[in-house]
Amino acid sequence: MFARSAFRAAQPLRMHARRFATETGPSAAQQAAKPAAAAPKAAPAPPPAGGGGGSNVIAYVFGAAALGGGYYYYSTQAGAAPKQPAKPAFTGGDQGFLPLKLAEVIDVNHNTKRFRFELPEKDMVPGLPIASAVLTKYKGENDAKATLRPYTPINDENEPGYVELLVKQYPGGPMSTHIHNLQPGQTLDIKGPLPKYEWAENKHDHIGLIAGGTGITPMFQLARGIFQNANDKTKVTVVFGNVSKEDILLKKELEELENTYPQRFRAFYVLDKAPKEWQGNTGFITQELLKTVLPEPKSDNIKIFVCGPPGLMKAISGAKVSPKDQGELSGALQELGYSKDQVYKF
Repeated sequence: MFARSAFRAAQPLRMHARRFATETGPSAAQQAAKPAAAAPKAAPAPPPAGGGGGSNVIAYVFGAAALGGGYYYYSTQAGAAPKQPAKPAFTGGDQGFLPLKLAEVIDVNHNTKRFRFELPEKDMVPGLPIASAVLTKYKGENDAKATLRPYTPINDENEPGYVELLVKQYPGGPMSTHIHNLQPGQTLDIKGPLPKYEWAENKHDHIGLIAGGTGITPMFQLARGIFQNANDKTKVTVVFGNVSKEDILLKKELEELENTYPQRFRAFYVLDKAPKEWQGNTGFITQELLKTVLPEPKSDNIKIFVCGPPGLMKAISGAKVSPKDQGELSGALQELGYSKDQVYKF
């Protein structure tokens, strides 16, 4: 279904998008090679007011000594008690599942909700590395075995007290139906982290994130992590496909990133069923759109990430075989000249 072309962008938009896709900021090596600016010399202390009488000089000396003593006390006390890192709730290994209590449910649209679960201790943080997910478990009374489903949390990994999941309910989906039926005060078994793509600052100069539906959650986690790090200069381009305008998840958060980092973050939305007033792309994600907005395959140090329903994966990159097997690259990205090493499937 992704084969038919529906991208009809105006020429100025095409030129601007292509320019954004091909321009790259300074690499990590270039950033490190920049000489540090010399620190300005401290201005000499002003002389005491008045004509230099003995009493004024004494007052000035004692005042300076008091200020110096106060600064010394503060600095030594602060240095003696450095702030301890927050304790992570999810530690992996033999930790097992944590029964986390549901604290709040927020409706997003007709089939998607945000679920906020309390961590075991209020000052704990999720502590998930980027990029990673958590695993949920549920076993009904008549189920022969438990249902397991991974989800990528959407809240900041360093926010204390809770973990938040964005869950779309699918007809007949055992886990999504179970979570949607939970009431505040009930618990859900969650464990983690499930490591995905290991990120480090400036690992790539430019990345493209192609998502459909709730496949935006790992993309958002990755983008947020990049822009929270002042030392990371990676450029990010998002291509996000959905059925309708109401299905665009995390749009407010994506717009905030685009408004805050207009030179480094761009998002392109594609709707299958677009309203008349829609000014974005319509139909499905096409080769023509990807060729226009993504970093070119011949560019140095780029990476393309893909996550979405089976139809999108098949059309864009080919399916992932298993968590440890990315499978062969096919679809639009292969036809556009990207290599298997340049693509990661969540």
